[in-house]
Amino acid sequence: MSNTFYFNKKHTSHYTVAFYNLENLFDTINDPRTLDNAFLPDSEKKWNRKRYEKKIFKLGTAISNIGFSKTRKAPVLIGVAEVENKAVLKDLINSKHLKQKEYGIVHYDSPDERGIDVGLLYQKQYFQVKDSKTVTVLVDNEEGERDYTRDILWVTGVLNQEEMHILINHWPSRRNGAESTAYKRIVAAEKNREIINEITNKNPDAKIIIMGDFNDDPSSESIKNLVQDDLFNPMERLLTRYRGSTSYRSQWNLFDQIIFSYNFHQYEKGKHSFSNAAIFDDAFLKIYKGRYKGTPFRTYAGGKYKGGYSDHFPVYIRLRHNI
Repeated sequence: MSNTFYFNKKHTSHYTVAFYNLENLFDTINDPRTLDNAFLPDSEKKWNRKRYEKKIFKLGTAISNIGFSKTRKAPVLIGVAEVENKAVLKDLINSKHLKQKEYGIVHYDSPDERGIDVGLLYQKQYFQVKDSKTVTVLVDNEEGERDYTRDILWVTGVLNQEEMHILINHWPSRRNGAESTAYKRIVAAEKNREIINEITNKNPDAKIIIMGDFNDDPSSESIKNLVQDDLFNPMERLLTRYRGSTSYRSQWNLFDQIIFSYNFHQYEKGKHSFSNAAIFDDAFLKIYKGRYKGTPFRTYAGGKYKGGYSDHFPVYIRLRHNI
């Protein structure tokens, strides 16, 4: 695949906003504050510098291509999940296919026990950060003890002179069963609603984008609680028996979603409006043969190194800037 990109700002008025779970983007250095022992050179996974650099290169290749066929540019905003720290994001934006895009980073360490966080990458020529902070999701585990999950990242910024609020999420997993852990994701949805209400109480016309790995599908109770009647979820139509963003036991899920306020449907000069939503699942991101053909080409399958990109496909929306 060619990665020679020709950038011309006047070529198009379309912009890609994406989300990508990067599947355990850990460095190779032990952090005594977190449970990162599985991703060290002396671990069973043998996570070493060579494998790390290969993953960085591959993720940079993937990100640079998201939405490129229509916008002729890499995404202007990319929410990411499962990153260990800011250092790995710096390596990512300095990788071969992203370095010339001049991405900025918004990242905070979260209380997650494994040390994995969410973050935002943004092209500085289009987006300027005005404010950013984290919002803690307080949830207990099944034993009544606090479950240290990922914070919500709340970024307020300006895309082509239009202010937007971006909320990036990575909700509690289904590790102990979808039903028994559903209450945790409902709590996370309620926390997002609190933020949305805070934003709209100050500005009823605020543009809001909520993205993340929600560990729930568009039809799940948590997502329905989040969307309600003032948000739009374009991902509802994308999940089928044959397609999604991640696959488990031969079943597709669309845990990765981008949801936004209804005012993105309004056409107004100088503003951004919604064009379309998609799963970025080009052939190079897929396993190309065998039992799991067509599913995400991941870095590890269990403890076995595969050398792929991620166990999730990126998702994205395309915005039209009405100039």
